Amino acid sequence: MARYFTVEEARRRLPQVEAALRDALFQKAEYQRHDWELEQMKERIRFAGGSRVNPGPILSLRAQRDGCARDFKKALERVEETGAVVKDLEIGLIDFMTRYRGEEVCLCWKLGEDTIRYWHGADEGFRGRKTIDAEFLEHHSASGPD
Repeated sequence: MARYFTVEEARRRLPQVEAALRDALFQKAEYQRHDWELEQMKERIRFAGGSRVNPGPILSLRAQRDGCARDFKKALERVEETGAVVKDLEIGLIDFMTRYRGEEVCLCWKLGEDTIRYWHGADEGFRGRKTIDAEFLEHHSASGPD
């Protein structure tokens, strides 16, 4: 079941969400870097014609890569624990669910924005973002379905 937020509740969670999101993006980049290095090592071994290889560096790199995968998953779980929903990890797009005039809508925030300033319908997505104005603030709520 979705968790619903007021604009202020969602804004208060932003520092926690942003920290976890940045950690997830860092871990993802580190995973990709280690994975690329591992592939480069494997390629060098193939070109060497199967000569004896010290497995230590390969095992170490795999362990580092796998640790990044675990930490990435934990960071995403921290985002989810706040009640936020990751919509697009690549651009750092996060939604918080709310109700507006009885309909489920999303409070929309993108990494780099200083606060939550936009909302969109649940089916509209990022391109349907609208500015949070006084009318929206007056008619939105954190109440679940009626």
